[in-house]
Order: sequence, then structure tokens, then C-alpha cells
Amino acid sequence: MMLLRLLDLGRIDYAAALEVQQRVVALRQQQRIGDVLLLLEHPPVLTLGRNAHRSNILADDATLARRGITVHSINRGGDVTYHGPGQLVGYPILDLRGDLPARRGPHLGAVEYVRMLEESLIRACADYGVLTQRIAGRTGVWTLPGGSIPAKKIAAIGVHIARGVTSHGFAWNLTADLRDFSLIVPCGIADAAVTSLEEEIDVRTHTMPTREQAMHAVARSFSRVFGYHPLWADSVEDLVASPVG
Repeated sequence: MMLLRLLDLGRIDYAAALEVQQRVVALRQQQRIGDVLLLLEHPPVLTLGRNAHRSNILADDATLARRGITVHSINRGGDVTYHGPGQLVGYPILDLRGDLPARRGPHLGAVEYVRMLEESLIRACADYGVLTQRIAGRTGVWTLPGGSIPAKKIAAIGVHIARGVTSHGFAWNLTADLRDFSLIVPCGIADAAVTSLEEEIDVRTHTMPTREQAMHAVARSFSRVFGYHPLWADSVEDLVASPVG
């Protein structure tokens, strides 16, 4: 079984986290470290993927500046998304040429990789009694519709792959202030709402997890789906000092 190093960066500015991510990606591409999952939370920030349309940011620059929200154009797939407090963000940095369960041929395909990310989050939601699903043609994890209530997005996914190594990843809404999503057309999808675990959990049967508990739930489900043995690391330096594999 392959080893997955887990690193909790806590709440970290987006630009600083991007620097850490880029450093870890370079180390992975050089085969100096094994596969890594960075887990963290960002202050309020908007990111624009490669396919983003600036018109999907509904707030003007003055509003964003007044609220201290920065905007970053990045190389992941997808449109515009919001990150902020109450979200668990995960950046898997994996070599898709590794011995991954769904690999067919020399490497795991991008579509299969995204489906496995979705499966990891579907299982994490299920740990707290929230049943979720995929929707054809719409990346991410969605609640089940009920009666007149349509499916809502509870986790967004956007990835980048270079030289066989992944970056960027997922954002799972735990206790996020959903009003902040009104600043944008989330992921460019105007006809679907966003939700959170806090909104969907049935508190009569399940306890709302802390960030740490949710982080461990994701680490477990991610490791099971991808076939890893998880091991926590203390720092990037700890990753470098550990054996590859």
C-alpha cells in the first residue's frame, strides 16, 4: 500500500498557500517526496480557473476591496470559486503514474481522478448522514434533490495536472457563510445553489463535526478511495526528510 503524507496548514493566505503548493509540486515532480494531501482553510478569496469568465464575479472591485477579498487567476480547470472560513480545502499533490486503483495504462486519467475526488467527498459527507451525488456534466459533489428542492453543491473541485502531478483540488463547505457566494456565479453555474454540511446535517442523528474531525474524515475517505496508508507530517521539511513511497 502506498504512503500518503498529510499536512495541515491551518488557516493560510491564498498567496502563501499557493507558494507552498508550488514548492511541494516541484518536489513531487523531482521524485524527492511521495504523494501529499495538503489540508487548509483560506481567508475570503476568489479564484478564477482557466475557463473562468470575469463576468461571473458579481461584486465590483470596490466591494471586494472593502471586504478585503483578493482575486487570483490560477491554472486549475473550472470557472470562478470562493474560498473562505468554514471551508475545508484540500490540495492533493499526487503522481498519477503511481499504482492507483483506477489506473488504466501508464497513468490515471484526469476524468477518473476527478471522479475519485468526488467519491472521497461523497463518503466524507456520508459519515455525517448527508447523502450526496455526482451530477453528469457538473463537476463537484451535490446533495440529493427532495420534493421541490433541487440539488445543491456542497463541494467544488478544480484541478491541474502537469508532468503527471496534480495540484489544486477541492473545497468542502462545512460552516461557510453561504451569503459570501452571492459575490459570484459559483463555478459559472447560475441555476444551482450552494450549501454546506451545517445546512444539510440532521442534528437529531448526527453531531456537526469540528474542522479537525472533518479533516480526519476526509483523510480517511481519500486514503480508502485512492488506496493509501495515511501518515501525518509536521511541515514541508518533514516531507523532504521522509522516504519516498
